[in-house]
Amino acid sequence: MNSAFQHNQYLLKRQVFALAGKFRVFDPSGQLVLFSEQKMFKLREDIRVYSDESKTQEVLTIKARQIMDFSAAYDVVDSSTGQKVGALRRKGLASMLRDEWEILDVSDNVVGKLFEDSMGLALVRRFLSGLVPQNYDITLGTNRVADLKQAFNPFSYQLAVDFSMDVNKLLDRRLGLAAGILLAAVEGRQS
Repeated sequence: MNSAFQHNQYLLKRQVFALAGKFRVFDPSGQLVLFSEQKMFKLREDIRVYSDESKTQEVLTIKARQIMDFSAAYDVVDSSTGQKVGALRRKGLASMLRDEWEILDVSDNVVGKLFEDSMGLALVRRFLSGLVPQNYDITLGTNRVADLKQAFNPFSYQLAVDFSMDVNKLLDRRLGLAAGILLAAVEGRQS
């Protein structure tokens, strides 16, 4: 596995004023470890993650299964091996009031979920877009394995991704970071 996935904490930044979504992921020391870019004019979401901005080494692919789907599922594939890491599936109706996703294993079994921290805050965020930062938790079974917290900044999107509570490394970091990138991409389209 690529060494970029060995850390417990990351900072994801979405580039402002880019035609296509561009995302940079930094390790705890502030070093760029991943660069991601959405493909423009694709009917199906297709996000590629690279080891750096030169885009010479692709490390992950995040790809929607269907063109338009209210409960879209996105496969996460390790580009170096071609093997599926897992998938993320948006819970359509539930996500209208409070963002909620299912975490799927390689066989598409639901093993966890990703959800906004609070129904009340989620509703406030729907009406005061950008004024109340988003906060997500990832759980596998009853174990909380990640926290994804947006920093309040009206000029840029920044998401702190924290796996430090996952001491047994139950969640594959590739799948956790793909979730962060996908959230940033979806949030970018909604704002």
